Amino acid sequence: MTDAIALDGVTKRYMDVTAVKNVRLVALQDEIFGIVGPSGAGKSTALRLMDLIEEPTSGTVWIQGKKASARSRNADMIRKRIGMVLQKPVVLNRSVENNLAYPLQIRGFSDQEVASKVDKELGRFGLAERRHKNARTLSGGEMQRLCFARAMVHDPSVLLLDEFAANLDPANVALLEEEIRRYIAERPGRSVVLVTHNMFQAKRMCDRVALMWDGEVIEVAEKRKFFESPDDPRTAKFVSGDLVF
Repeated sequence: MTDAIALDGVTKRYMDVTAVKNVRLVALQDEIFGIVGPSGAGKSTALRLMDLIEEPTSGTVWIQGKKASARSRNADMIRKRIGMVLQKPVVLNRSVENNLAYPLQIRGFSDQEVASKVDKELGRFGLAERRHKNARTLSGGEMQRLCFARAMVHDPSVLLLDEFAANLDPANVALLEEEIRRYIAERPGRSVVLVTHNMFQAKRMCDRVALMWDGEVIEVAEKRKFFESPDDPRTAKFVSGDLVF
């Protein structure tokens, strides 16, 4: 498989705080790549670096085999190939359908394409009856479904998910997890990077898993090895719940 997105020896410092230290992570095409670890381990910072929201202090971000930088002239174009969903839903103060139309409009899709794609995603995420409602009047679960639909409506090459299920009920979690699987299965060459605290979700969803601790990558392995026979004793203690950070 081919690299979809990678951090190559990346360090990110904020004043006197080093959030990630010499991190090497590679998400491949056609896989769901998980990043687990305690709060403050650097997981969300790693995602922001992948999304070019943050610029690394040192090291290189690679997207589909090309160097990428938040400061480069083509940064906005690269970002348009990435979808991102955060733990807390963030929606525009406009209708549900206009929330979905916006990312298509800024990417230059025709009116006919916008209408078709918006209708498809509204149906896929169970939001058709809410299309004319202001997005900020939706329930928390509906808002997160809308954020997923908005991230996926333009068919991104990479989907970045930061604790997307942390505040959702089981029914919404199941729906969104199924859409993630479908995204990988039906769209060859795509990649998902999933940050989660939930070990059960990582076991259900991920092909490979990385453990981050104190800004560093402790271990990366295929799911079965990661959970059943990891190389690093800290990983074994973490997945068993015995490691105190």
